[in-house]
Amino acid sequence: MRLSLRFIVPLGIALAAIAYAVVPLVDRLTLQWFVRDLEIRSTTIANAAQEPLTALVREPRARQKVLRYFERIIQDERIFAIGFCDLAGKMLYATNTFPESVRCPQAGKAASRSRLVQLERGPLHVSVNPVSAEGEALGELVIVHDMSFVQRRSADTKKYIFYLFAAIAAVVALITVVIAEISWRGWVAGIKGLISGEMLLGAPDGLGVTAPELRPIAKDLQALVRDLEAERHARDESQILWGPNALATWSPEMLRGVLREKLLGDEILVVSNREPFLHVQTDEGVVVQRPASGLVTALEPVMRACSGTWIAHGGGSADRDTVDRQDHVMVPPEKPSYRIRRVWLSKEEEQGYYYGLA
Repeated sequence: MRLSLRFIVPLGIALAAIAYAVVPLVDRLTLQWFVRDLEIRSTTIANAAQEPLTALVREPRARQKVLRYFERIIQDERIFAIGFCDLAGKMLYATNTFPESVRCPQAGKAASRSRLVQLERGPLHVSVNPVSAEGEALGELVIVHDMSFVQRRSADTKKYIFYLFAAIAAVVALITVVIAEISWRGWVAGIKGLISGEMLLGAPDGLGVTAPELRPIAKDLQALVRDLEAERHARDESQILWGPNALATWSPEMLRGVLREKLLGDEILVVSNREPFLHVQTDEGVVVQRPASGLVTALEPVMRACSGTWIAHGGGSADRDTVDRQDHVMVPPEKPSYRIRRVWLSKEEEQGYYYGLA
């Protein structure tokens, strides 16, 4: 759980910061959209009211008719008030709801056709639209829209944004926790495999580890294991085989074990001039002989115990007749345990070696 919190807490902070920065931007965009919508709406209402309003304004004593006409228009829930100003900037007709702080545009002064007014009850959108008949300007129609619904929708938008980011945070946190858990389990399994040695056997320098991030650790562990094994074997050998209180003597099994551990199962190769066995042609047939040699006496038992290949000059008279196509022959005859690879030297090469170089 603590590992998951390391991912979830920074993620939550980042999403909260993004939401904090996004909400004001969404508010501004929402306000711009609604203002643009109200401007189009005001223009549409003014165009629709042009002809009836022109006829009413030109009638004598038309005040009550104009006000009743305005009252019918403001029955729309978003239209807060309507007023009509003459060309001199005087308010001639206005509904009872028309705010006192909203004035008619002054004659001869450039004024914005659309603006926002902030009152205690909330924001209002004021739109000024010209009224004319047959090319003659009659005045200005002032349409006031109630924008309190914008605040309500803005609050709803903030709530939806909060829910959206909360859902995103929950989904991303869930995915992050699952991935972190899977990665952690894989890491733990890899470390367990390294500790138990399952991934270290048979692969040098950590190449047997499939996870790239674990290979440096595997390589270091392999080096450490090799050092410990070398130290342990050196200590055991000194105590068991060469110490004053030796507990065991050399045997073929012990020799094979030491060579297998020290040389990691590599094949033993012996290269010498003298071969351990000669095949000699006699009247009674081919006879196997062992030459008198200190080298052969010392190394031949090792080859019997550990197997391998002995490379030597084939000097017996029947040596060529007893090898296979690769010049190999298995020895000893009674129980073959290693092979001889015979190399053929001419008489001149043999004389040059023994009586020249040597």
